[in-house]
Amino acid sequence: MARIKLIGILKDKVSILKATLYINRHASSVHVAVLRATTHHPSRPPSEEKIASVLALGHSSRITACACIEALMDRLHVTQSAFVALKCLLTLHNIIAKGSFILKDQLAYYPFFGGHNFLNLSMFSDNSDLAMWEFSSWVRWYAGVVEQNLIVSREIGYYLNSSKKDKEEKALALLDSDLAVEIEVLVEFVVRICDAPNSLDLQRNNLVYEVVRAAGEDYRSVQREILARVKEVGDRVDSVEGVNSDELIQLIDALERLEGCKGKLMLLFLNRKRNDGFWDTVRETKAMLVETKKKKEEKSLVRFVGRDESAESTQFWNPFLEPGQLLLLPSGGGWLDFGPTPIAV
Repeated sequence: MARIKLIGILKDKVSILKATLYINRHASSVHVAVLRATTHHPSRPPSEEKIASVLALGHSSRITACACIEALMDRLHVTQSAFVALKCLLTLHNIIAKGSFILKDQLAYYPFFGGHNFLNLSMFSDNSDLAMWEFSSWVRWYAGVVEQNLIVSREIGYYLNSSKKDKEEKALALLDSDLAVEIEVLVEFVVRICDAPNSLDLQRNNLVYEVVRAAGEDYRSVQREILARVKEVGDRVDSVEGVNSDELIQLIDALERLEGCKGKLMLLFLNRKRNDGFWDTVRETKAMLVETKKKKEEKSLVRFVGRDESAESTQFWNPFLEPGQLLLLPSGGGWLDFGPTPIAV
């Protein structure tokens, strides 16, 4: 590890020196800010001052913001160092949480379409030694968390960390189908967070600790979003007769998956985000949905049996028919079955 640290320090010095020598002073300042925030140091997360220097680039022109995101993405996708990759992702995460609209806009432009700033690092691996190979699993996980943050923000229409005042009012205005979709997307984010590596002991590393802390802030925001929607579902339970069975199944399945994450969340965040009230609401709402689904199924069965008995009740004996033949009479203005049966003579 000491040798890797020394090599990393030398690489950082050379990279920063090269960036300062750029003829284009504008490009030079952008690259220097990014390099200083994403060094090879094995345990030191970027300081608030260095993060602030990157965020400041978003208060200039759109060209500067674009150059900032491009520099970060280049560094993220070129590096083979798990530490550099984690710092790039942490910087991007800070842009999502605290960055200007221009920076966020550049970052969120096309994560779905495999563009230059696509965050898929599912194959990332630092094979310099066994310890770095283990740190690589945190890179893959954290990349998924940051990307899921962007996906959720696109689905619900605003960034999770935004100070939007009418968030709860938005839940009130959602259609039942949209409510189910948003809950499912938010729960998928929680599931992604719970997919953290099993090497939780690596949280003793300050950089990994900071990454988990940032993910914890996302979880707290997602929890609030889920709670607002689950409460709304609970308020609508008495009127969900119009909700089709598929949406009920979708909601029940999402809440079951969410409950399945509780143990891992407590382990990951060391009970700091337990929030029993949240889990009680989830459990109670799921129970109401299960009961509603059961009642709908029973009512559908009664209607089915009733139609069957109604059809049988319209069959009468006619003395002009041969033994065993039945005459179907019209019901409700139309013939039952496939039409009138002629009387045999």
